[in-house]
Amino acid sequence: MPTKTARKYSTKKKSARKYSPAAGKSVETEMKAMKKGQLKSGRSGKKVTNPKQAIAIGLSKARKAGKKVPPPKS
Repeated sequence: MPTKTARKYSTKKKSARKYSPAAGKSVETEMKAMKKGQLKSGRSGKKVTNPKQAIAIGLSKARKAGKKVPPPKS
């Protein structure tokens, strides 16, 4: 009969948040504005209808405000 051995857990540190709660809040406000039909796109000023675009606008505003957000993918 095999004996049970103690399971070894890694001592790896848990990762920190990628996005700050404040950044999530700015994305949330942009999503609400999009759903109300009040969110406009950059220079053209066209109405935003795509949720992914609303998220991108929220993250961009969070970056400009200095919130903790990873750099955009290039």
